Amino acid sequence: MILFVDALTVIDFSYLCNQRGAVGESWIVDLTLHGQLNDESMVLDFALVKKQIKKIIDETIDHKLAIAKGVNGNAEIRNDRIELDCQFGDNYHLAMNAPSEAVCLLPSEKVDESAVIAFLKSVIMPEMPSNVKDIGIALRPEPATSFYYHYSHGLKKHDGNCQRIVHGHRSLIGIALDGISMPRLQKEWAMKWQDIYLGTLEDQVSAADLKHVTALSTDYCFAYEATQGYFELAISQARCDILPCDTTVECIAEYLACEIKKLHPSQQVTVKAYEGVGKGAIANA
Repeated sequence: MILFVDALTVIDFSYLCNQRGAVGESWIVDLTLHGQLNDESMVLDFALVKKQIKKIIDETIDHKLAIAKGVNGNAEIRNDRIELDCQFGDNYHLAMNAPSEAVCLLPSEKVDESAVIAFLKSVIMPEMPSNVKDIGIALRPEPATSFYYHYSHGLKKHDGNCQRIVHGHRSLIGIALDGISMPRLQKEWAMKWQDIYLGTLEDQVSAADLKHVTALSTDYCFAYEATQGYFELAISQARCDILPCDTTVECIAEYLACEIKKLHPSQQVTVKAYEGVGKGAIANA
């Protein structure tokens, strides 16, 4: 017997790619459970599927930075902290020091759908009852109805896991002028922010202020104390955009609307910014 749950949850996370750097991603999780019927004539109660398996996914990879063993650099957990220093792409740099719960270390050479599926199966199966013999996992992005970009960020003021300094999303963007959709503007911003790290000006520090991370002269540096601990990041300036506000989706939408308004002062600007799948904020200017 096979039990299925489509769109069980969404994994919002970032992963390190040796070519692209920190890539924000949002994957919808579809699940199948293969096994025998239990005493309740079920493979597993849907309530347990949604609660137990979603909890495992949330705790192991969601809102984290996934790092494969094949990363071009060093990634080591020491004293419950991740120490990361890597190179990617055209000699770009990223270094991070944070609580270990901010990362997910994968035993694969790279982070992709198959690697994440294998990892999730390895942590979910031991928690399944004996009548469940196997699970199937499919990871898929939200269907593209507009242009989209991959971004990473951290929200210092957030009480939950959004405070982790490098986690991210794959996000659609909608832009309209006087109520008319503007694909050209959507494409421009999607290209500008492709594989971007969105930093907050308030969190920017000098390289000399960093306690654990060694920055290059071409890096922007960020550091903050949040409820989960102390976070530091140094990242190549070319792969970062610093906003004069927090990088919540509400602030991103407002920032974009104001920036676009500067170029189109006589028109009504509407920005629909997404944070992952099926949620976001709308701002007008």
